[in-house]
Amino acid sequence: MNVIGLGGLLDDAACALAIDGRIVAALEQEKISRRYAPGGLPLEAIEETLRLGNVKAGDVETVALARPFAAGADSLITLRVKQVFPKARFVVVDHHMAHAMSAAFSDGENPEGAVILTVDRAGDLRCSARWRFVDGDLRLESESYFPDSVGDLYGRVTEFLGFTARADEHKVQWMSAAGSKQLAPLFEEILGFRVTGWPSIDRSYLDQDRMDLGGFSTRFYDALGLADGQRPGDKLAVEVAAGMQTALENCVTAMAGEGEDLRLAGGVAFNAFLVRALEKSGRWRRVRVQAAAGNAGTALGAALLASKERHPLTTLALGPEYAMGEIKQVLENCKLSPKLLLTVDELIQTALAELAENRILAWMQGPMEFGPRALGNRSILASPRDAYATENLNSFIKHREAFRKFAASVPAEAAAQYFEYGANARYLSSVAEVRPEYRDVFAPAILGERTIRLHVVEQQDNPLFHKLLTASGEATGLPVLYNTSFNLFGDPLVCSPRDAVRSFYSSGIDVMFVGQYLLRK
Repeated sequence: MNVIGLGGLLDDAACALAIDGRIVAALEQEKISRRYAPGGLPLEAIEETLRLGNVKAGDVETVALARPFAAGADSLITLRVKQVFPKARFVVVDHHMAHAMSAAFSDGENPEGAVILTVDRAGDLRCSARWRFVDGDLRLESESYFPDSVGDLYGRVTEFLGFTARADEHKVQWMSAAGSKQLAPLFEEILGFRVTGWPSIDRSYLDQDRMDLGGFSTRFYDALGLADGQRPGDKLAVEVAAGMQTALENCVTAMAGEGEDLRLAGGVAFNAFLVRALEKSGRWRRVRVQAAAGNAGTALGAALLASKERHPLTTLALGPEYAMGEIKQVLENCKLSPKLLLTVDELIQTALAELAENRILAWMQGPMEFGPRALGNRSILASPRDAYATENLNSFIKHREAFRKFAASVPAEAAAQYFEYGANARYLSSVAEVRPEYRDVFAPAILGERTIRLHVVEQQDNPLFHKLLTASGEATGLPVLYNTSFNLFGDPLVCSPRDAVRSFYSSGIDVMFVGQYLLRK
């Protein structure tokens, strides 16, 4: 049974293909086309996903669309779908149910009996829901609707701090690491979750006629000791971020309750500090998050909901992979003269030699990852032994704020020596604590006093990247590399060799490995 799932059509469109209930390919439109017109069909993503699955459009039996999928008349979207998939039937899927199903099958454990919490800003009006997976199906237990939305309040704070709501919430998260919890009671009062465990926003802190700085009212400014409409200074901004982050963690922990098996999805589940707080809360034996937790991930859930049988998602390496001949053709067309590295060992040793010289590497290997995080296939890498690595990555390559630190990637076999972490570090969905004896080593990447973004690499997940990390440990005694996504200026992850070339020559990256080819500037 061939099922196409389409999700995020209004902002982050993606396509997923399930064959007999197993996701075999998934891709966001913006990554493959480098553009997207909201509300349209992700045609390039559909075409590429079908190619990856070796399935023709005429062989697709069901197309499942996760709501919301149209700003205007819904029928226009279904007409377009019918043109692309003439033999398929349509299934329209609830937004949060798609999130929940993607989370239910986000790892290899049987979801039977699991509690699934989905939290976002306003996914088709509903903004949060708690489900239980029983007898192979989702049962709704609790829900809340916009405007009683923890995600909306977090977005308002994002705008209040001078960032862009619905885009820069991650900046508030990382900024919060340097603050205290002194403002948490204020944001908990605004959220109003203490009585029922679910948000009930106190709207006296908001002004519906104020269109900027998050739309907060005079009461909010008074609580912060600011004049009405005054922007916070740098010190207060950090405290506001920390207060909002702490309130978010406490609110979502209350919404989740307690039990054996908790699974998460929805845009709020991208918050790695929140995931770590749930892991450490002691309320759950195990916590798992759908790593592609945002609206694009509803494509996965839609495809699974419309399938008769369902299998766990075992990898996020679900996008295009490019053969040596394809890479060579692109490089030659760009008038470049790459060096061919004949073996995997030569590739690894050459990369280690570059890292030993404190050079920053672009690393494009294997299938592209689904979701926003680079997991070793579309990454920029640097050595922690370089004291200036994080400064160079921020200042000369990524051009972003100093408080936004980089992840550390480490083989699973060595991770416990350096870090205390949870299972969600596998997909960079959580954070970890650096063990005291290594805090000086990783000081430039530490958030606050001891926290670090951590990517624990299993050999079966990414054999080549695992081999690079292991070889780095053998050569230097430190099997850890700093890892950030291979993209620039707010663009999505690079997808093709041509995307990689464009980003490489537009940045301060020193060398690039694309498949078996090496490029130096």
